[in-house]
Amino acid sequence: MSFERHHAIITGGSSGIGKALALKLARAGAHVTLIARTPSTLEAARAEIELARKGVEQRVLALTADVARADRVMAAIETAIAQLGPPDMLVTSAGIAHPGHFRELPLSVFEQTMATNYFGSLYSIRAALPAMEARRKGSIVLISSGAGLVGLYGYTPYSPSKFALRGLAESLRGELKPYGIHLAIVYPPDTDTPQLQAENLTKPLATQMITATAKTWTADAVADAILRGVRQKAFAITPGLEMSLLAKLHSAIAPGFQWYCDRMVAKATKREQ
Repeated sequence: MSFERHHAIITGGSSGIGKALALKLARAGAHVTLIARTPSTLEAARAEIELARKGVEQRVLALTADVARADRVMAAIETAIAQLGPPDMLVTSAGIAHPGHFRELPLSVFEQTMATNYFGSLYSIRAALPAMEARRKGSIVLISSGAGLVGLYGYTPYSPSKFALRGLAESLRGELKPYGIHLAIVYPPDTDTPQLQAENLTKPLATQMITATAKTWTADAVADAILRGVRQKAFAITPGLEMSLLAKLHSAIAPGFQWYCDRMVAKATKREQ
């Protein structure tokens, strides 16, 4: 599958996995639209991606929008379609995470996390879908997380939002297939991104201990896995052996995983006393 002259719309495209995907698609000859909240970061990403283009005829469009606002993100996607044409690919990579203890986190954190991670993806799909349906082709890629397969201590705002994406993907996939639209959901492991660095500032000790042995991937490696999955028309894209096993066996291994987490929580509690 070639991405030459394709139009890819990427929310959260100014950093992390979204930007890594944008760079690879630009190198492959695609036109790219980036949607993100922070103008300065967005402009820096746009300039970097323009330098990575395969040809000077490719366009890189940067649009500022908060995906948690339906009117803003839908208007941005309409602008992208008006300027660069119907999307061949939509990637919903915009996301936030704020770990902490359930009782201590304000309700606003739960509300904002769901608004960004789940509804931000839903709004984006609703905006891009009519143009894809009219052409009867395209790919939609939702970025979930390993924490969207198993609930993780300290991630009570984040895990449910990523579980919700899984439910959306599994129920929507069948509706889109008759229109020739491929839908994929990605379960990345911990990835070295600005978001992970921000998460580490508020992670409870128990969460740090639970995740300490997991391999941290680069955004570039995750982006490679995503594009392989898109080329193969895969539904669940699981970078690495750990995520592949978790996606296939999460219900079977849940009791063992919970036992391990409980041990780490007990150890962390003793350290904190």
